[in-house]
Amino acid sequence: MSDELHRLQAALRAATPETDPDAKAAAIALAQKNFAARQGSADAARQTIDGPKDRAGFLTGVKTMFHRIGLKPALYATSSLAVAGLGLLVVLPLDDSTPRMRLTAPPVSGIDGGNTEADKVREARRDQLPAEAELALEVAPPPATGQAAPSPAPLAMPRMEKVAPGYGGIVTTSDDAAQMPQDDNERFANAESNPLKIAADEPVSTFSVDVDTASYAYIRAAIMDGRLPNPDAVRIEEMINYFPYDYRAPDGSDAPFATSVALFQTPWNADTKLLRIGIQGEKPAVEGRPALDLVFLIDTSGSMQDANKLPLLKQSFRLLLSKLSPEDRVSIVTYAGSSGVVLEPTAASDEAAILEALNRLEAGGSTAGAEGLQLAYAQAAKMHGDGRIGRILLATDGDFNVGISDPEELKTYIEQKRDGGTYLSVLGFGRGNYNDALMQALAQNGNGTASYIDTLSEAQKVLVDQVSGALFPIASDVKIQIEFNPAQIAEYRLIGYETRLLNREDFNNDKVDAGDIGAGHTVTAIYEITPVGSPAQMSDPLRYGDNSGEAVAVSQEYAFLKLRYKRPGESTSHLITTPISGDESTIDDDARFAAAIAGFGQLLTGGKYLGDWSFGDAIALAGAAKGDDAFGYRAEAIRLMRLAETLSR
Repeated sequence: MSDELHRLQAALRAATPETDPDAKAAAIALAQKNFAARQGSADAARQTIDGPKDRAGFLTGVKTMFHRIGLKPALYATSSLAVAGLGLLVVLPLDDSTPRMRLTAPPVSGIDGGNTEADKVREARRDQLPAEAELALEVAPPPATGQAAPSPAPLAMPRMEKVAPGYGGIVTTSDDAAQMPQDDNERFANAESNPLKIAADEPVSTFSVDVDTASYAYIRAAIMDGRLPNPDAVRIEEMINYFPYDYRAPDGSDAPFATSVALFQTPWNADTKLLRIGIQGEKPAVEGRPALDLVFLIDTSGSMQDANKLPLLKQSFRLLLSKLSPEDRVSIVTYAGSSGVVLEPTAASDEAAILEALNRLEAGGSTAGAEGLQLAYAQAAKMHGDGRIGRILLATDGDFNVGISDPEELKTYIEQKRDGGTYLSVLGFGRGNYNDALMQALAQNGNGTASYIDTLSEAQKVLVDQVSGALFPIASDVKIQIEFNPAQIAEYRLIGYETRLLNREDFNNDKVDAGDIGAGHTVTAIYEITPVGSPAQMSDPLRYGDNSGEAVAVSQEYAFLKLRYKRPGESTSHLITTPISGDESTIDDDARFAAAIAGFGQLLTGGKYLGDWSFGDAIALAGAAKGDDAFGYRAEAIRLMRLAETLSR
């Protein structure tokens, strides 16, 4: 054996403590208690999966440790066997009132076996910590023999130290951070925040509706992991639209949805107003809905093996099965090194066969996403029938690294298939390899939605509570256009929707694709507007400006709202119009809460237009507007705001 292996074996022998039966029994009891707690619900209506995500594995940490002490790669396998002989039970507290633990590396002891001044200082500091904070394991040097050369520096194992509660469990040091998935490997679909527009210069604003929610769920996962999200991951419209609102329902006319408008003072600027536009989709009777043909297109590549990817994906689809009718059908296609059909079209009533196929799935191989997509569309075509709705549910961590990987080529392919009547929705899982930009392009061009599943609770929300909206379209190519009255409005700013902006002429062009609305969906958009004469106006009037506003100066209208949509399968759009007066609305909890989320999103991206408005202000506004929060979504958002406030310091 090499001297290095002798060093490791001797160090491990010296470091292995005698088992304390009482401590072992207490640790096991606490572990069982914590495990039981993790199986419960965050509230009465939701089961959740909390705790650390995307952490470096133990063996990865051991490998890194070996590099630090100079062990050669050839010794990893042999050394791993030696490390396996060292048992270490770490019980992580799950209650937010209990201190979390941080992994740090202790200083290397001197050659005198731990009697240096630095060692003494460290031991003195350790004595000042509470008992529960001291879960340190340090390896002493091998005993010296005779007058041999001084022993090499001992092997220092990670040491547990207290950190603030509530941040998702273990937090590693910067040395270990390289082993964790990084945002640098993730790509987001976003653009620069919408600028302030001068109504006299650009009175018309046009955009496509959006009911995706992936951004909010990703932001939540980042904050719960103890870090602020990448600003590029923040799409404020998806944060606002994550929450249900009680808007006026359709009145039974031909239109599949109703519009609601509210005007009220801006929380962060007393001299501007917020204009909120709300859309409520109709809710068809469940018993009369069309039959579904679903193709689960599942990424089984090697990157999907983490617990919050393929295992959570399987759990999520099990939840969806509980909402399907006997007339619905399911097929399962996987893709990794190559694609394949795991389950031919099967009646949803044969739940045992579907679950058995899901349980067989394992992760491994590269990501032949395009090949799997082509096979999934072939399965959908096989199931296609009159009066049935076909939809592919693509579940992935977001990367297509083999096959059609060019976004424009994928876009063209999906558009062609979309016109054949098969919709495509995307469910994102995990972090580290998350290609949000590609997933947004796939969902938008497939007339579907993009969601991010980070917990079983989120799967419940997306695939059970909102399954009608996610799977049953009621309107396609939905576009909104607002014309502001320059005689009343000096400036305006659309909050969010940066990736959904359309040209003015696109509004009347039925060949231009736009967003889709599902059964029961709500859509919310918010403008911040500056009335003429307000001290908040940021632009000076033009000395040589035209008088285009004089013709409507006597009008009290602030703006004119136009909305276009198509019924599913139609090629010609319908128009809905609504004048917007300057009368302020009676503000309700929905309006206040949406404003709080809009402010929260802006804070996460820099808060350029917020002045000194803070996270604390957002927390206070959201808390006062929580209202009837049946599933705890709003309470959860307030907790995220509080965590973000702490992290921002």
